[in-house]
Formats: sequence, C-alpha cells, structure tokens
Amino acid sequence: MAVFDINSIIITGTLFVIFGVFLFFDLFKRNEKYGYLAYIVALVPVNFLWFLQFDVLGAYLILFILWNLCLLRDLFGVSRKNDPKRINDILLYLVLGVIIQIIITAILPVSIVSMQTNTMAYGFFYLPDIYTASFGIELWVNPTILLVFRITASLMIGLVIIPLLVDLRDEEVPLPVFVFVIALFILPFLYLSFIWLPEAMGVLTFLMSVILFIILLIITKSGKEVKKKK
Repeated sequence: MAVFDINSIIITGTLFVIFGVFLFFDLFKRNEKYGYLAYIVALVPVNFLWFLQFDVLGAYLILFILWNLCLLRDLFGVSRKNDPKRINDILLYLVLGVIIQIIITAILPVSIVSMQTNTMAYGFFYLPDIYTASFGIELWVNPTILLVFRITASLMIGLVIIPLLVDLRDEEVPLPVFVFVIALFILPFLYLSFIWLPEAMGVLTFLMSVILFIILLIITKSGKEVKKKK
C-alpha cells in the first residue's frame, strides 16, 4: 500500500509539474526541442510512485497515460505547417523512454526490495505480475485498473502505428521492407497480446502481424506500377 505523507505528496506533485513543463515546452516558444524529453521525464514521477508502493499496475497506467499525452501533442505537431515535428524524433524518444524504464525495472527493485511487491522477475526485469500460471488474474489486480491499462496500452501503440501508416501511404515500399516494418511491431504486438489474451499470445500476435501486412499492401505501392504504364 502506498505511503503518502505531506512530503511525498509535495514531491509527487512537483515531479508532475516538471513533467508538465516539458509536455508544454513549446508554449515557451524557445525554439528548442527539449519538449521531447517529456517521454523520459515522465518516468520520474511514475517510478517515485512505485517507490512509495503505489499500485504497480496503476503506476504503469499513469506512465502510459503520460506517454499518450506526449504522443497526442507530438502527432498534432506533425501536422502543423510551421516547424512540423518529425515522426522519427517522436519514436526515438518514446523508444528511449521505454528502454530506460526497462533498465530501471532491473535496478530499483533489486536495490529497494519493497518495489518487488506484486511483480515478477522476467530475467533481470521486475514487471507487474498480472496473471497466474493458469492465466487467471492475480488477486491483487484491480479489474477496473487492468481494463483501463489494457485500453491505454492499446491506444499508445495505435498512436504509434497510425502516423506511420499515414506516412507510408502511397509510398513505394518493396515487399521485403514489409517484413522489416512488421518486425518492428512484433514486440508491441506481443505485449498487447499478453495483456489482453495471454493464453493465445502467439496466435494473436500472428493475427495482428497479418492484418498489418494486409494494410501495408493496400496503402503502399511497389514502385512498378509506373513502369508498367510506360
């Protein structure tokens, strides 16, 4: 159970304010790209909550919400005409944030044993222990939080995929490149499959990969259409 006293409340609030500064950094009109750091700064208040023994799944839910806010901000920035943001930069900082968080899960719980509560060690990494061995939901898991977590995680991956598909629309993409694009999303698809339907994780991942493959076939070109017309 989380332990909140006046000091921890003030610190938590301050950390969220700092995140807000980076989230809305563009409003300061400094022509600097520090706003992208919001993806990394979001880790600080979330892991502090985890340190305070806040519900670990709830902490990750908050993290995904913060990342979704960053994605919505940046995807809006991609469409603007004046100094548009680049999708590559957005993905770079998001992936960097994910990698740093994964590293944190291998360090903090080992140093602070209380942070191992309701987690399971996957190799060196301590992640929320949501399911039992028979794929039932663990007793400590709040079903409402789990549902919102699933939706939020799905939204986050959708916010990453949709702009990429829009960017690839009508572009010349050879068939072998499809394999590379789909391979990039294997891990996100596996994660989505795990949180929604762990007993069919492999099959569901395969289904999502096939759907993505079909969508890519529909929205992209091979580059040979023009040659045929000539």
